Amino acid sequence: MKKAAYCPYRLIFKNPAVTSRDVMLHKDTYFVKVWDDSNPMVCGIGECALFKGLSCDDRPGYEDMLAEACRRIDSLDTALLRREWPSIAFGLETAVRDLNTGGMMRPYSSTWSDGAYGIRINGLVWMGSINEMRERVAQKIAHGFTCVKLKIGGQDFDDELKILQSIRDLIPSERDLEIRLDANGAFLPVDAMDKLYQLSQYGIHSIEQPIRQGQWEEMADICRRSPISIALDEDLIGINDPVLKHRMLELIRPHYVILKPSLCGGISGSEEWISIARNMGIGWWVTSALESNIGLNAIAQWTSTLEVKMPQGLGTGGLYVNNIESPMCQHSEQLWYDINRKWIIPDLPWISL
Repeated sequence: MKKAAYCPYRLIFKNPAVTSRDVMLHKDTYFVKVWDDSNPMVCGIGECALFKGLSCDDRPGYEDMLAEACRRIDSLDTALLRREWPSIAFGLETAVRDLNTGGMMRPYSSTWSDGAYGIRINGLVWMGSINEMRERVAQKIAHGFTCVKLKIGGQDFDDELKILQSIRDLIPSERDLEIRLDANGAFLPVDAMDKLYQLSQYGIHSIEQPIRQGQWEEMADICRRSPISIALDEDLIGINDPVLKHRMLELIRPHYVILKPSLCGGISGSEEWISIARNMGIGWWVTSALESNIGLNAIAQWTSTLEVKMPQGLGTGGLYVNNIESPMCQHSEQLWYDINRKWIIPDLPWISL
């Protein structure tokens, strides 16, 4: 019989993380472990990466639901969990899979987790002053990134255009440097197209969520007319019924969808998005969502099984002062799994049920 336990954990940012929505100094998450009574020394570990203010399961009763799911680990309604509590589904399904594959922190083993190659990722540039963002972009380029992603929409738009101009002054060719933008829904429908046309002057690959989620008709119109490819991000959050997923993508017809397993019904829910998007000719890539290295590892391993070609939106594990030490490391613009490095899981105050 399987047993499960969980543990709250507060991740502390090295530097304030700034988006158009918020300034974050820390992020609360939950670790889970699963084991079998017959062999309690072997356990699988996952992360229920609740994203407060963004996850559809950020609501009262979260920890009670997590405790109940742990109690019922042998008889979970996984479909219900994906729909209603996606971050809990993500943590438990990856922990169970880790247990079933030997409890070695390799739930989705591949040649990537054998250390054979690196996954190409975009360099994420957080919001800041013009000079700060220019410096951060220059650092990413110096570190070997050929794809950078900038958070925009949180400061003066003309200043943001100046940042993009300075980037293209440095590297004019779109072939040499791909620029992705993430507006986090900061534009209004009434002026979104004007801003998109201005942004298109700088050779932009795509922009995530130009307007606030839930405005399907307005977003569909933007996707039809935009000079820049549109990627849906927040619009996917909370849409966990396959019929509704199909209906939304059929109406909006975005160019890409951004898959964050912690927010999109776990790995299984994200695979459902991929299947629907592929049938409609819609592109996609995978993005982490500020998970610790435990969650990031599961996402990266799963991503490595998908035979991706384009840069993925995976973190590097370097945002926090108290992250879990792992074999993952960044070389140039790639995320690697170094088989010569070990996981160091600290003693945690597990709550057993």
